[in-house]
Amino acid sequence: MKNWPLAAVWAFFYAGALARGAALYWIGRGIRRADRRGLGERPAIKRAEVVVQRWGPIAVTLSFLTVGVQSAVNIAAGLLRMPGRRFVPALLVGGAIWAAIYVTVGLAFFYAFLGRYPWGVILGALIGIGLVVGGTTYARRRLSLRAPNEE
Repeated sequence: MKNWPLAAVWAFFYAGALARGAALYWIGRGIRRADRRGLGERPAIKRAEVVVQRWGPIAVTLSFLTVGVQSAVNIAAGLLRMPGRRFVPALLVGGAIWAAIYVTVGLAFFYAFLGRYPWGVILGALIGIGLVVGGTTYARRRLSLRAPNEE
């Protein structure tokens, strides 16, 4: 475990992000077809639909930078039947970003835990996590992720 092949680890995380994003998209498509339990009416999904309608593929890509919004946005893209020619490129870019974050920040934590990295690396990773959480909070406020008014 001396030197991990970072490209292979990144490819593993990337494949996982693509599989998860595509699966959630198709779950959204399936829910739209046969929504007997009202899953598409959940508040988180409704808020994500508003963002996807407003921002389209950019919302899908940027959702990979957020904590707790990614699943809802991918499902909402499926619910809204976003065309594959728009969803797939957004998923490819977002998954690449997500994999890069997990390989850099995640492995930094792992190696620091094993005592191979100095604590300065941990501090850098914590700053990175803080930026992601801060970006998520900012995005939620900026993109008005409030439920649409029902009249």
